[in-house]
Amino acid sequence: MNTPYRCPNCKTNRSRFNLIQQVPQSVKLDPVSGEVIQEFTNGQLDPFHIPYKGPDYRVQCGTCGLIEDEKTFIKFGQQGNGLRN
Repeated sequence: MNTPYRCPNCKTNRSRFNLIQQVPQSVKLDPVSGEVIQEFTNGQLDPFHIPYKGPDYRVQCGTCGLIEDEKTFIKFGQQGNGLRN
């Protein structure tokens, strides 16, 4: 996270961001009621349950509210070396 960010939507924000931690909880639901039948812990999933492979966190622009993957903010932060007003 020692890389400059810039919002790809509003293009002006370079300093105000929210880091949103994504903590997946693997569960098995009843298909009719939607109630949780089983919660999986310690990565012990049943054979047909694919584990979460997404990012650990996402970034939200503190100015316009856009939420995207961190790579998007980094890519826009690396474009152009000077700060714009």
